[in-house]
Amino acid sequence: MKYQPLTWHAGNRFTLLPEASRFLPAMLEAINHANHYVLVELYLMESGALADQVIQALTTAAQRGVRVYLLLDGFGSKGLASSDRERLLHAGVALRFFNPVGLHSLARNLSRDHRKIIVVDGQIAFTGGFGAVDEFLEAWYDIAVRIEGPVIADWEMLFRTLWRSRLTRAEDKRPPAPLPQQRQAEAFEGGAIGRAIQGRGYRYQAIRHSLYRRVQGVQGRLWLCTPYFVPTFTLRRRLARAAKRGVDVRLLLPGAKHDHPSVRYAGQRFYQSMLKAGVRIYEFQPTFIHAKFVLADDWVSIGSCNFDHWNLHWNLEANQEVMDERLAQDVCAMFERNFSASKEVLAEEWAARSWKQRAFEWIFGTLDSVITRLK
Repeated sequence: MKYQPLTWHAGNRFTLLPEASRFLPAMLEAINHANHYVLVELYLMESGALADQVIQALTTAAQRGVRVYLLLDGFGSKGLASSDRERLLHAGVALRFFNPVGLHSLARNLSRDHRKIIVVDGQIAFTGGFGAVDEFLEAWYDIAVRIEGPVIADWEMLFRTLWRSRLTRAEDKRPPAPLPQQRQAEAFEGGAIGRAIQGRGYRYQAIRHSLYRRVQGVQGRLWLCTPYFVPTFTLRRRLARAAKRGVDVRLLLPGAKHDHPSVRYAGQRFYQSMLKAGVRIYEFQPTFIHAKFVLADDWVSIGSCNFDHWNLHWNLEANQEVMDERLAQDVCAMFERNFSASKEVLAEEWAARSWKQRAFEWIFGTLDSVITRLK
């Protein structure tokens, strides 16, 4: 796969879609109104109520003559039943899987496609932290962004490049379906600037370096939401330095409702140093918060990247970066709603936490450190 740095484009429109009740209907509506082609790339897709809705939309589109392409991660889609795969193929959906797990190197098996991309007719796109699993209907909180304008061409390029990758396998033995001619979106007068930015494991880390630069140069506020807070040393140091120089640095993290409690404990070992530096930490209470988004002054980043060292080292990731005051205001309001639904971790209370809590931090933190060194 050849990856080129993706540039900033002017003339775009970005619409924040907080919560599944907003982004799922918007995505399905866009697919239902497609006229030419639909490109979908997901990490998680498992048979269930939500997968049924997605499959119904994709198969209906294919049956009315729209060219539909579905690219799934070979590990994240293991829960997709063979009957559902047959439904897709029978309707004419082109179905491929990135890097199916096999008897090859461990490093190759660990490399996953964690991106979330939907492109409709080259005119509308979506990205965020979503997947086609039932947890997104009720149990998990996530967000997405609707994209219109010239930057869609780069999102489509990401999909097309991976679709043709030697690591991508077709589900059946039929001749591969050719990709449609790419359609170009027009720019909106006075639209926002944005770029699609990617990560390709340790080999290409534009997402990581972009975040580092923003943290280093931020002036007023740096608010970050991630479900798996196991940050690199460099990110921890830059967050602490920003807080010490007076920047409003806040972390929005999952509370006790977590799909991987061990990861939460591993990340909590960094709380004390963050709090001491002046970083404010909020743990979301209503559900597991699976969303990944950052607000640094008026710069916004929304997408698939969890900003933890595991994702940055192994996974294919992609985020939408935007410089736009209006979108920044919407993301700020969303952050504030989520802060109000969270419990702030206070330095005095954290210093008095139980020995059981400390033991879990040490055990899972040590395990995480060992795994990190094995990379």
